[in-house]
Amino acid sequence: MKKSLDVIKEFGIITIASAIVAASDFFFLVPSNVPVGSIIGLAIVLTNFIPLSVASINMIINVALLMVGFLLLGREFGVKTIYTSILIPGLIGVYEAIFPNYTSIMGDPFLDVICSLFLLCFGQAILFQRNASSGGLDIVAKLMNKFLHMDLGRAMSTSGMLIALSSMFVSDAKIVVLSVLGTYLSGVVLDYIIFGFDMKKRVCIISKKQEEIRAYILNEIQSGATVYEVYGAYNMDVHKEIVTIVDKNEYAKLMSFIEKNDKEAFITVYSVNKAIYRPKNKNL
Repeated sequence: MKKSLDVIKEFGIITIASAIVAASDFFFLVPSNVPVGSIIGLAIVLTNFIPLSVASINMIINVALLMVGFLLLGREFGVKTIYTSILIPGLIGVYEAIFPNYTSIMGDPFLDVICSLFLLCFGQAILFQRNASSGGLDIVAKLMNKFLHMDLGRAMSTSGMLIALSSMFVSDAKIVVLSVLGTYLSGVVLDYIIFGFDMKKRVCIISKKQEEIRAYILNEIQSGATVYEVYGAYNMDVHKEIVTIVDKNEYAKLMSFIEKNDKEAFITVYSVNKAIYRPKNKNL
């Protein structure tokens, strides 16, 4: 029963993320006619040469890429991406039916690209976190991430640049520049959002209340820590330095505790994009 609920929850989140991606495409990208590097962008260009709708072209290209993704990226990724790849074009088709003569809310291609960019990257980041994608170019980026070890944002920007440049065949110079700029920024924003989900803090603490702080980290926050012996360069005094990696909520609690118990503590903090470790069993 619990497993079934987890699956429903998982696909519920994926459905919401897909709806965000479809909305970013239909309500902002399509009206602006700016083919930012994505399959939907390529579909916008191809509608000038092929007598099919954006949704139909998007579906055809996605099916081809899905086959590759299913074979090379695994069954779980493949199943989830098949679901989103059918769902997103379907949602775009629904939007087309509900709003047949829809025009841009913003009335400006630049603002359309900016709005689309943030919505799209937010939806994509949720999908990538769930080992899924919106299909199309996301599959290409995921392949580059797996086999070339590129950050997902950089892989999206690289693979999307050719599509963005293809707009020169159907659009003026302003649209081409917007396409290229939007493609680059989408990669930057995507990496920022993805890393933001997993962002942790590496906190290094030298304090006279070292034992109290260590106990608080282990027992109250229930996180791990490492204690190093360090030497002050001025007079070579020996100190103990506690190093721990905590999430945003734990970081706030830890800083509050140290502030109350030792205002003279020496603390350095670093951002950590990802930490891979076996979680401590909090039930022990």
